[in-house]
Amino acid sequence: MLRYLLIGASFALAAGLQPGPLQAFFLSRVTKDGWQRTLPAAFAPLISDGPIALAALTLLSYLPDGFRDLLQLAGGMLLLFFAWSSLRDWKNYQEIEIEEPQSGPKTILQAVLVNLLNPNSYLGWSLVLGPAVLAAWDEGPRFAALLIFSFYFTMISISMVLIMLMGKAMLLRSEARRSLLLISALLLAGLGIYFISLSGWNLAGKFLSEAANHLYLSIPLRF
Repeated sequence: MLRYLLIGASFALAAGLQPGPLQAFFLSRVTKDGWQRTLPAAFAPLISDGPIALAALTLLSYLPDGFRDLLQLAGGMLLLFFAWSSLRDWKNYQEIEIEEPQSGPKTILQAVLVNLLNPNSYLGWSLVLGPAVLAAWDEGPRFAALLIFSFYFTMISISMVLIMLMGKAMLLRSEARRSLLLISALLLAGLGIYFISLSGWNLAGKFLSEAANHLYLSIPLRF
């Protein structure tokens, strides 16, 4: 149970700390309307990810377990790539800026649209969260529900904290934003290594099992 709590919370924390369209939206709204009025926008991922999650889980449920392991392996590699990208941005932070949109969205529905157009949501559910949720479901529906709850509870919480810190101008300091990049890179790297190890172990186990069965069937029986 603790494993699924940690997976959901760690991935949400890493994703929430990444500079991106939604964080730029938060900054724009805080600048124009203040952090109190911007807080409801933190719930945008909970609304926008519904159809994405449903589509990803439906497609993944029809795939054989071996293919899911391959997707999870690809997801681990993707997380390592994101970790490397975040680490590079951390090292060269003077070149990295979150651009404030010229005309920020004014309602939570528009914030949902911002997140729907973010490709990371689709990649996350197809290669990381989707396979993890299905693996948790195989152990019991409550484990899958726990993982999803952990992810969105953490994502909404970290978004609300970021909005409040932006409102107090604490995240406008370059050293604070640079530190968040480093934390995100470390979390992404840890998750990437975990998923690669897990999927690699599963694939190796299936390969050895099939090889053993093939060897057993190829040996003539003698009475």
